[in-house]
Amino acid sequence: MIDIKIIRENPEMVKENIKKKFQDHKLVLVDEVVELDKESRELTLMCDELRMQRNTKSKEIGNLMGQGKKEEAEKIKAEVSEINSKLEANEGREEELKEEIKQRMMKIPNIMDASVPIGKDDSENVENEKFGEPVVPNYEIPYHADIIENLSGLDKESAGRTSGNGFYYLIGDVARLHEAMIAYARDFMIDKGFTYAIPPFMIRSDVVNGVMSFEELEAMMYKIEGEDLYLIGTSEHSMIGKFKGQIVKEEELPICMTSYSPCFRKEVGSHGLEERGLYRVHQFEKEEMIVLCKEEDAMEWYNKMWKITVDFFRNLDVPVRTLECCSGDLADLKVKSCDVEAWSPRQKKYFEVGSCSTLGTAQARRLSIRAKGDKGNYLVATLNNTVVASPRGLIAVIENNYQEDGSVKIPEVLWPYMGGKKVITPKK
Repeated sequence: MIDIKIIRENPEMVKENIKKKFQDHKLVLVDEVVELDKESRELTLMCDELRMQRNTKSKEIGNLMGQGKKEEAEKIKAEVSEINSKLEANEGREEELKEEIKQRMMKIPNIMDASVPIGKDDSENVENEKFGEPVVPNYEIPYHADIIENLSGLDKESAGRTSGNGFYYLIGDVARLHEAMIAYARDFMIDKGFTYAIPPFMIRSDVVNGVMSFEELEAMMYKIEGEDLYLIGTSEHSMIGKFKGQIVKEEELPICMTSYSPCFRKEVGSHGLEERGLYRVHQFEKEEMIVLCKEEDAMEWYNKMWKITVDFFRNLDVPVRTLECCSGDLADLKVKSCDVEAWSPRQKKYFEVGSCSTLGTAQARRLSIRAKGDKGNYLVATLNNTVVASPRGLIAVIENNYQEDGSVKIPEVLWPYMGGKKVITPKK
């Protein structure tokens, strides 16, 4: 949610930002906010004037009663009663206007960074940089689900019976490899100076509305029936929510945290081969990172954070690239975002394994997260980035370390987490 001052002072700039996101149906919201805000401010002035009148007349009543002029005092009491009635009606309208403005402001996209490429959808995202040499071996690499099944590591049939499509059992060494990646990610981030946390896996609606757009909510989140709770789709929602309504000390910034959680997503529209495998699933595990910092430091942290994910995957012998999200692919709360994509030697292309975003002060404004400095309180900037999400990260490691005999080499950094095991071989 952007600062309403921006709409007051430069509504055309806000409209231009909406156009660049190809959301012209939202242009009317800007005009509506301008009109509602004007009415709201006029009403506030009117209410302030009525309160002043009430205070003045209340003092008159006291003076008159002290002078024994009861009849005159009663007349003024009637005037005060009339003022109170007007004030009550106006205050009611004031609250209505605030809510109407808020509902529209929540739908108006955040102002994008000037460096964001303009494009309608993810097909127009822009490659930034490649890290590591993408290799296609001279032998066939099977579909990842077939590789894992051959290693006796996957059971989707049983998961279908217990839970339906989009769920899975990981078994044996493959399950251990999955957990090894998550454990290594935790230690990797702690070594980078981030504080480790395990957050709540359910959050209330006020936190959900504070951290994501309505469009994301509908597409992603599972609601707990009969409860004001949602299963988290990613742990940064819970981690940013940790600071809801808080005023942190400026000297504590930047706050850098890394968190583990299971994640739950609807993944509406998944189908075909993706549904058979582990690429689009309703449940996965993830190591995440968040940063709270001064707004002027946000872009520096953004560039630090995506590089951390690149380093992580390179340590797992996985070639990656970064892909700049274009305007049409940028979620409404985001100022700038890039995906980290891993090389798939089977598909001979890259696929998304992580996403890094800076959201400016949008989440902090919604959740009232501030820092206390020498010149008063101010909103902090929030950022988030995936370290690794598995099974997608697992797919990348398995494909890039697959051997012709059907075995999978374990990256050296994971050996200690695998009890010294260096290779997973098919069960005969």
